[in-house]
Amino acid sequence: MNLYLMRHANAGVPRESPALDAKRALVKEGKDQCMLMARVLSALKVQIDVIVSSPLKRAMQTAQFVGTELGYESKVEISPALGLDANFSAFQNLLAKYADREGVLMVGHNPNLFQYLGRLITGNGGAAIRMRKGSIARIDLDRHPPILRWLIDPRMARQIYASAARSSRPMTSRK
Repeated sequence: MNLYLMRHANAGVPRESPALDAKRALVKEGKDQCMLMARVLSALKVQIDVIVSSPLKRAMQTAQFVGTELGYESKVEISPALGLDANFSAFQNLLAKYADREGVLMVGHNPNLFQYLGRLITGNGGAAIRMRKGSIARIDLDRHPPILRWLIDPRMARQIYASAARSSRPMTSRK
């Protein structure tokens, strides 16, 4: 299975009340991050069989925006194993549920995601990997231990697109 772990996109400033914070929606920059990262996945020809999201609004919106942009037609599934108070054991159970799928996109939160990622690729959580808002990591779970194939964040994606746009202009000759 190719697992794509995505941190939710930018949802502005956290709220002090956990109940209000759970309902925090994406801001315009976050929506733009979703569209950009979906274009990256599309350019990489990523095939997604199922999208699973944390139950918090900002993660669900991220999953839905990315899914829509990718042409994903099924319903985004919700799992508390990707929520803020989830643990690695619940995450492992979630992975087992989708073990027969080829490509799975899971949208959640830090610090859980970078901890899960570290435990997946090291076995003991000995790696700390920074995941900015809107970042996506591809992990090849068919290998033992699993291998982190790539990690792309929106800043990097913007730089790549800008660089490609500059270098794709035709050069004029001066004969």
